[in-house]
Amino acid sequence: MPRQKARVTIHEVARRAGVSVATVSRVFNNSDLVTKQTGEKIRSVARRLNYIPNASARSLSMKRTETIGMLLPDMHGEFFSEIIRGADAIAHKEQYHLLVSASHSNKEELETAIKMMSGRVDGFILMSPHLDSETLVGRYLKSVPTVILTSSEARGMHDSIRIDNVGAARQVMRHLISLGHRRIAIVKGDPGNEDAEERLAGYHAELRANSIDVTDELIVCGDFTERSGHAAGRILLDLKYRPTAVFASNDEMAIGVLRCFREEGIKVPQEIAVAGFDDIQISSLIHPSLTSVHVDISDLGSLAAERLIEVLADGTKRKTVKSIVLPSRLVVRNSTLTTTHADAVISHATSVQ
Repeated sequence: MPRQKARVTIHEVARRAGVSVATVSRVFNNSDLVTKQTGEKIRSVARRLNYIPNASARSLSMKRTETIGMLLPDMHGEFFSEIIRGADAIAHKEQYHLLVSASHSNKEELETAIKMMSGRVDGFILMSPHLDSETLVGRYLKSVPTVILTSSEARGMHDSIRIDNVGAARQVMRHLISLGHRRIAIVKGDPGNEDAEERLAGYHAELRANSIDVTDELIVCGDFTERSGHAAGRILLDLKYRPTAVFASNDEMAIGVLRCFREEGIKVPQEIAVAGFDDIQISSLIHPSLTSVHVDISDLGSLAAERLIEVLADGTKRKTVKSIVLPSRLVVRNSTLTTTHADAVISHATSVQ
């Protein structure tokens, strides 16, 4: 068996380039203390020798790992994969690694993940909609650069990026009410989930604004999964007086509702209209295509990574804490708009011109 070639060391690069080991180290740590000419010479020698800098040693010398920790409640489904994709694109561009873990919406698992990542990452991107984020961050991440996703409770301590859930939910309800619906159901997310509670608040606010009574039987719990949406659809169809429209708090549940209605022969939107939230890719591909609130989900990840890297670059000269609210827009599709409605919309648009 041939002997494995020994790895080229920083000492060999320094000897061949005629400089000190410290100078080579400075070059690969992007220090400004080395002239451009010397830096180019050292890099040329390193390439010729196939020298690979020791990442661990570099991290120790810089007290940096060049790694970002991302903690999400789950990693299943398009919503979370888009957040990861957005963050990973920025991390890759800025030469950072992304270390991702899921808490499964469990406090103990999240605490364990934070402890395991601490010291291995330079900062955190944290999404924890089920927990008291302010207490969590104050206990574990008070002095660690952190960007909070979708939670409002930790604003003021760390930067946050979130969705205007209340305003977006009101857009959905306004649309359904404009189509003549008055008996509108909502499939809400998990109790205690901040996104779910805010979307429910938007539902209530728009009903009140239009003097429409809230009916408790039209508020059905889900857990943001297609399975729970299907179960909610079944509950709504069993009511003595069925709703004429359903607002599901995310697209996964809306798709579950649509599947239930299709199995039971309910025509959408002729008998019951359905709208969702998030506008994941499949929403435009299913039949009928789903009316949904469009949010650039990958922006949640990319903006969080951009902001965290900015904070890390600032070091002790940290700028003012930022709170960013992502814009959203309602995308109207066939699940709420019948041919008659579409003709009316076109007629109205023509008359306005």
